[in-house]
Amino acid sequence: MNSKIDVKQLESEPSLSIVESFNQNVQSSEKIQVKAATGFHSNLRKIVAGLGFLAFFGCVWLQWGGHQAVLWDLSNRQFLIFGLTVWPQDLYLLSFALVISAFGLFAVTTLYGRVWCGYACPQSTWSWVFIWIENYVEGDRNKRRKLDKQPWSLSKFAKKSLKHLGWFTVAFFTGLTFVGYFTPIRELVADIISLDISLIALSWVMLFTVLTYLNAGWLREQVCLHMCPYARFQAVMFDSNTMVISYDEERGEPRTASKRKRNPEWVEGSQPAVGDCVDCTLCVQVCPTDIDIRDGLQYECISCGKCIDACNSVMDKMGFARGLISYTSENKLKHKASSFFSKRFLGYSTVLTIMVGCLTFGVLTLPTVDLEVDRGRGASLYRENYLGDIVNSYNLRVMNKTQTTQTFEVKVTGLDYKTVEGLEPVTLDVGEVSQLPVAVTVKLEKLSERVSPIQFEVWNVNDPDQNDVVESRFVAPVH
Repeated sequence: MNSKIDVKQLESEPSLSIVESFNQNVQSSEKIQVKAATGFHSNLRKIVAGLGFLAFFGCVWLQWGGHQAVLWDLSNRQFLIFGLTVWPQDLYLLSFALVISAFGLFAVTTLYGRVWCGYACPQSTWSWVFIWIENYVEGDRNKRRKLDKQPWSLSKFAKKSLKHLGWFTVAFFTGLTFVGYFTPIRELVADIISLDISLIALSWVMLFTVLTYLNAGWLREQVCLHMCPYARFQAVMFDSNTMVISYDEERGEPRTASKRKRNPEWVEGSQPAVGDCVDCTLCVQVCPTDIDIRDGLQYECISCGKCIDACNSVMDKMGFARGLISYTSENKLKHKASSFFSKRFLGYSTVLTIMVGCLTFGVLTLPTVDLEVDRGRGASLYRENYLGDIVNSYNLRVMNKTQTTQTFEVKVTGLDYKTVEGLEPVTLDVGEVSQLPVAVTVKLEKLSERVSPIQFEVWNVNDPDQNDVVESRFVAPVH
């Protein structure tokens, strides 16, 4: 047995083992029947999963400012997020948010390994729900195993049917809710009830229903073991201070099924020595990926903590101290000094803090009006009128990025111009865009350079602080 955390071994594991492991799993292993566990980590996981379910199924029904609070309205090319409207030209903020999420995951991984997978990952969360339904309908682990081996009967058919009906119900509401983030959920549900739903919307709902049903009901750990890349590159973020679930081999070995306690008078070097592990295998029975944590750190471990709860319950019954299986680091197992905040974590945290600050600043300063300026597409860069003045033409594009009708005004700055034609207040509906052809006339003697800077500014009449400024250029003949 080897309970030491060998990060280098994980990093050097050949990628071909994914295919080999999958083939062996499909050909030889039976369905993993997970035993229920209770304890601190199981309760924590239920709380996190409950909050995730509440957010997923609840946010889609919230209203904010007369609109659905969270709506990815692709048809109107806008994303509504609790009063914030993100338009296509602002998508860089969403991309930045995804990068921040990735760095946040990296930072957490350097501290506690793969806890995201065990507590908050949607695949794991929905799998726990499906396992709970299976346990409620068919019974605990032993009853489910016996039921699978029994020949088909009316009772077995009824239980299996009821289980799959429960799975499909959860999957359907999951698919419906997911699509509801892309089309108004209230209208979608009304269309389903009235049987007036479009074929496209129904197809998307059923697609995500089937995917949820397959992933959480049938594939389960296969997604974590063979489809999710995070299991393979997580070791790159581990170090000797990373807290991962480990078995204390020094304390637990040698194993024995005997119920007698360790001899309190036993000293090192004397025989026989009896470890605290009673070899009950509960840590294996509760594991959703069917690994034996006593064999050491394995990439299949999703750090859910179920083995910790199962082992602690046995230690309590035996009168032993808890922590035979626990979150610990390689340094602690080797009785070395261990620092919770490693240099790698501090590096990730520093970058993460800077990026969060930049994103916050970007969101707070996001303008509610957008202005784009294109120079006229005529044959020449400029023209002279009959008075000898220089005229440049521009095409202004003004967009209302608020969720109410607004009036905007535009002005020109940066040049001592003679006249400006085409600058009139414009009233725009939600998301509406207006094209303004503008002609700027400047006397030739006022121009000292061939190319001079010129600014166009647009602002909201009702809220002058909401403005946008775009710099362009004014072209004139050489003196």
